Amino acid sequence: MRVDGRANDALRPVTITPNYIIYPEGSVLVAMGNTKVLCNATVQDTLPPWLYNQGGEQGWLTAEYALLPRSTHTRTPRETNGLRGRTQEIRRFIGRSLRAAVDLEKLGPRTIIVDCDVLQADGGTRTAAITGGYVAVALALQRLAASDVVPTDVLRVPVAAVSVGVVNGEPLLDLCYAEDATAEVDVNVVMTGDGEYVEIQGTAERRPFDRAMLGQLLDLAEKGITELLTIQQSIIESVTASPGKGLAELRGGG
Repeated sequence: MRVDGRANDALRPVTITPNYIIYPEGSVLVAMGNTKVLCNATVQDTLPPWLYNQGGEQGWLTAEYALLPRSTHTRTPRETNGLRGRTQEIRRFIGRSLRAAVDLEKLGPRTIIVDCDVLQADGGTRTAAITGGYVAVALALQRLAASDVVPTDVLRVPVAAVSVGVVNGEPLLDLCYAEDATAEVDVNVVMTGDGEYVEIQGTAERRPFDRAMLGQLLDLAEKGITELLTIQQSIIESVTASPGKGLAELRGGG
């Protein structure tokens, strides 16, 4: 029995609330169990200098990630004197994952910045940021497409992510903090709606694992990501169908 009573192959309750902040081009609050991440997508008509040097024809997507000080069990200091290595690595991870969803050439000479702020951390914050971040990006690009700024097919493919791991010898889907803290194996998986992998981050925390166990973990991840992709799509479609609805009416999940 898992600490929260779930089956080994069950996600935590998932809720994605669109238009959570009114100012960004795309905004969602994603909750996976007790993990809550605010994802805001900003579109700017600028490019990084290195892209200008390459002709400035294609766009770019980048991500930022931060833990709020009391999003964790004990206070996490704000990173005012430089980013920790963990934060930099997670930012790059989120950015790589979300770029897989966007046709950067069709985006044109503009940059999407996805800010992922963890309001409450209970495991799986980086994967929740990717799952919510995709919806924020999709909503932002829908808004641009409706104004004929970008083509409607600028979104290439949906992307979602989930954590899997081994705890007490058992492969588990979507680890909460208590499970993650004692896991023998910890793996983060990012996949597209076409069933292709964007990234797999896997570590033996306590003891090595074999290929058979990796296969079980990837099967679990695919099951969870398939469910997350369905939830993402339902939220995007609800906003498209009823752009004037309030938060309570648009709130969705599983």
